[in-house]
Amino acid sequence: MLSVFTPSHRAGAGAPLVLLHGFTDTWRTWELVLPALARHHDVLAPTLAGHTGGPHLLGAVTHEVIADEIERAMDGAGFATAHVVGNSLGGYVALQLAARGRAESVTAFAPAGGWTPGDPDFNQMIRSFGPMQALLQLAAPNAERIVATQAGRRRATELIVTNSTHIPGDLIAHQMVGIAGCRAAPEMIDHAVRAGYPLDPAGITCPLRIVWGTEDRLLPWPSAAVRYREMFPHADWVVLDGVGHCPQLDVPVEAAQLIVGFTTT
Repeated sequence: MLSVFTPSHRAGAGAPLVLLHGFTDTWRTWELVLPALARHHDVLAPTLAGHTGGPHLLGAVTHEVIADEIERAMDGAGFATAHVVGNSLGGYVALQLAARGRAESVTAFAPAGGWTPGDPDFNQMIRSFGPMQALLQLAAPNAERIVATQAGRRRATELIVTNSTHIPGDLIAHQMVGIAGCRAAPEMIDHAVRAGYPLDPAGITCPLRIVWGTEDRLLPWPSAAVRYREMFPHADWVVLDGVGHCPQLDVPVEAAQLIVGFTTT
């Protein structure tokens, strides 16, 4: 099986919209919502620095380095500002961009960094990515055979969605290979354990919508959102019953509506 990984995807017309995926993922996590979003927006979906298909990380890993690279991508696309949508790590980066004045609005799906500082569950979750990547490095050569069965697709996606029957097998296989090849994962895991996800909410003045699924197994609701609920009590909080960590994959129609309903009002 040949998986092609590209640094970004751009489509559509309208107000600029930037889509940011989660840790070890690629831009294709947004594939099921892209057609709906491109009807309203000029959409840029980059692969984050250090991830499979994305640009190399420049220098040592810091909590700013990915946001720096996304700003360069926005500059290259001609976006002075944009509506920014992010999932997990991408949600945290979206908040960073808002603090830098680059976001017209932010829609964050289960953004990383919402745990109370020092929470042992946070370190356990972050460190779990190492063994998970190691397992996927073993499984990746057989990704096509794994996703050929419903049981295989379910096992491959059980940490990110509650329903995988509508997700194309080639997209799941692509994600498996992408996670296995995420070259910056070990260094980023170590940095996250040491430094966490620092964020100054004072500069975030744009409209903010935070979306969380009640069945999120990576960043469980509501414990993984405590810090952000304190920081952003006046944000538009949306809780999705029965939905996992990646609403854009789990419930793509509803996820697209949540995005467009916020960016076009």
